[in-house]
Amino acid sequence: MIDLNFASLNLCEPLLRALDDIGYENPTPIQEEAIPYLLEGRDVLGCAQTGTGKTAAFSLPILHLLAETPRNGPRKIRTLMLCPTRELAAQIHENIELYAAKLDIRSMVMFGGVSQKPQERNLRRGVDILVATPGRLLDLMSQRLVDLSKVEFLVFDEADRMLDMGFIRDIQKILAHVP
Repeated sequence: MIDLNFASLNLCEPLLRALDDIGYENPTPIQEEAIPYLLEGRDVLGCAQTGTGKTAAFSLPILHLLAETPRNGPRKIRTLMLCPTRELAAQIHENIELYAAKLDIRSMVMFGGVSQKPQERNLRRGVDILVATPGRLLDLMSQRLVDLSKVEFLVFDEADRMLDMGFIRDIQKILAHVP
């Protein structure tokens, strides 16, 4: 592809301002390839080395589409991002907060090994984007604290690793609750 900037990918102005604030100038190859397809609402399977901007490749178009189609009524989970480890979930959530800094979009991270009370509070307040590990998500779903019936975007980050770690049954249970 030719040398593009983020504005040429037709991302909304608040996203472009946030990217400028964090010093992102030009998209990486995975971003150049994935973002246009995702903005069209197409499914994408992306594979690139660590540090090439995969998180931005899937997060930026989702944030753009969420911002362009405002919610009706209370906040419901419109995007679910599943990842295999709490470290990866926390990292993705941090990036989403940076990218969404100029948008009216609320996100949260959910993983085990910590008290679930703060996660329950965030869920009650309402979130647009949920970044989660399968185990804690299933736990809170079984307690009827998570509603995935309004999910529009689904991301499996490091899907191969989740499968290698034996998460296939958990993923199947979660998918049964996603439209």
